[in-house]
Amino acid sequence: MIRQERAHLYIAAATHAGMRGKNNEDRFSVSAYRLGVDDVTPAVFAIVCDGIGGHRAGEVAAEIAVEKISNLIAQSDGTQPVSALRDAIGQASQSIREQAQRNTAQKGMGATCVCVLVIGNRLFAASVGDSRLYLLRGDTIRQLTIDHTWVQEAVEYGALTPEQARKHPNAHVIRRHLGSQTPVVPDFRLKLVPGETSEQSEANQGLSLIPGDRLLMCTDGLTDLVDDNEIQGAMTALERTAALEQLINLANQRGGHDNITIVTLEAPVGRPETRRLIVKDMLPVIPRKPWPLALTCLAAATILAVIAALVVGGIFAVSYLRRPTPTPTVSPTITMTRPAFAPPPKATITPSPSPLPSPTSSPTIPSPTIRLRDTSTQIPVITPLVVSSPSPTLIQITPPRP
Repeated sequence: MIRQERAHLYIAAATHAGMRGKNNEDRFSVSAYRLGVDDVTPAVFAIVCDGIGGHRAGEVAAEIAVEKISNLIAQSDGTQPVSALRDAIGQASQSIREQAQRNTAQKGMGATCVCVLVIGNRLFAASVGDSRLYLLRGDTIRQLTIDHTWVQEAVEYGALTPEQARKHPNAHVIRRHLGSQTPVVPDFRLKLVPGETSEQSEANQGLSLIPGDRLLMCTDGLTDLVDDNEIQGAMTALERTAALEQLINLANQRGGHDNITIVTLEAPVGRPETRRLIVKDMLPVIPRKPWPLALTCLAAATILAVIAALVVGGIFAVSYLRRPTPTPTVSPTITMTRPAFAPPPKATITPSPSPLPSPTSSPTIPSPTIRLRDTSTQIPVITPLVVSSPSPTLIQITPPRP
């Protein structure tokens, strides 16, 4: 698998040494992956270990378990998750045992562990010892793993009730742990329904998570002092980080006699990765999605707008082509007739009583009429040119002398 910086699940974690002044021997790790270069399916691996042994030997064992198991899971390809978990836990147990044999001060050290591998939306888990895994779905809480303790075996045989086992002196006597002299046997049972057989519980591996599901992993420092209903109440009422702080504070208020570690994983509601994987898991063939209604409406509106623009443009074009054509104005012709060597008589220019043009139209100077007092002699008759100007102007013309 290929390491990723971001996970497709919401993750929160908290740890506390407790109130007895003990060294914190709990260890945990959470890693995000994708299955391969061509396979973008996301995966998350989380592990919580509780060290056993004292004199700092317990924390050594927990560190070996977390590092060894995490590295081996990262080297797997995600195709056989149960086998990968079994091999990783077995090799980690052997490494702890060999380390204890090399160092007499660490003799007898060990660790419990609970491991969760979520590939896409499918859950695979294994446990050794009394560290637990819970599933919170809706308003219910379910302990998926089974404690490997003396009192749990007594409850299964009917010798003790759950309430008696909680307060029994042998409540912390562990039957399985990493680093034991005999090969460790990881437990792959996931109890979903009361009364399930071991085979039915193991068949729950690969459980499909639904949006909103929460997984809670913890050490016995929490579950010895806080019951399941209190865990469920805090996780439901509070935000993830605040809920973990509330649970740790509650355990410490009741004595805090052991280290306390909590890790939660939550399947997001509405995230594309989760929706895609759930649909893929439930429907092997995903039908082609229909054309979205919003896009259809947008396309129709665009087409109507274009048609309306064309119609309006056509109306304006027709109106422009049908406008009246202005009549051109013909300039008057100047005609001059003069007899040879005739003395020029005096002439008076009298303009005709034509009205002046309005200021809003192009003014046209009316043609003056020249009348002669001496009728025996003809002089040139001059018709002036048409002049256009902002205001009408009268032009006086004097004929040239011969």
